Amino acid sequence: MKRVLFVLGQLDDADIEWMIDHGNKRTLDAGDYLVKQGEPIENIYLILSGQFRIFNEENAEMDIANISSGEIVGEMSFLDDQLPSVSVLAKEYSSVHCIPLHLMKQYMQDNTKFAARFYYSIALFLSDRLRKTTSRLGYGAMEDDVDELNVNVLNQVGKAGARFSRMLNKFAEG
Repeated sequence: MKRVLFVLGQLDDADIEWMIDHGNKRTLDAGDYLVKQGEPIENIYLILSGQFRIFNEENAEMDIANISSGEIVGEMSFLDDQLPSVSVLAKEYSSVHCIPLHLMKQYMQDNTKFAARFYYSIALFLSDRLRKTTSRLGYGAMEDDVDELNVNVLNQVGKAGARFSRMLNKFAEG
């Protein structure tokens, strides 16, 4: 669940409330696509529960990654306006929080402080992912299996956990 800490830890409470109020919960059954490679996406997704596999359609039997609660999906397409380069498929009954991209972009234009915080959080998130990927591929020092937190994230981990719990509670009600 660490990935959510990169985003929620850098945002403030008003940002989180906006994301909760302007998103919605979606459930998926095992075998449902959350994202289909090469097809436009309309949301950024925060995984609330369940398991998903990430894979390339050209080599569908090989998983690139498996993700679960607290992961974010769709951030790359949000940043670069490109079609997804992978598919994301539910492995079991799962739920996600969907925030429409057009609402996020509009809110960022209206609230540049939110935009700065959100982009910084995504930069931390992607930097961590790239470090782990290059390490796994044998470039650079191998990282321990211990999932250590970046000091920038560690300072906000308590707030981020509470914010994610608030999102989970909100969607447990509905």
